[in-house]
Amino acid sequence: MRITSELFVSQLMRRVFNDGGFAAVERKGAESAGAIYIVTRDRLGQVTLYAPAFQSLVEESGTRAFVREAQTEEVEFRARFEREARFDPDFWLVEIETSEPEKYLEILEA
Repeated sequence: MRITSELFVSQLMRRVFNDGGFAAVERKGAESAGAIYIVTRDRLGQVTLYAPAFQSLVEESGTRAFVREAQTEEVEFRARFEREARFDPDFWLVEIETSEPEKYLEILEA
């Protein structure tokens, strides 16, 4: 059984803050099962998006896995989430500033 989206985001933020990083919820989605998108920003302002992995790629362990999408400019990334909101308004958008997102996320290679 997977933990709720709200609990996952809360745990992620606590871990990032505990290690001296920064995290913010930009969009709060459905508490129990909203899809979670993670955005990281490096010191040069480059944005990397981590999207939820397809359930068929995730084992039955109940963990949440993410797929790294291409780095993009902020304008493109904002436009994508405007489209996503029309399709699925229940998603979460969390931004973390850390040099090691792999430390906090289970990332699958696409």
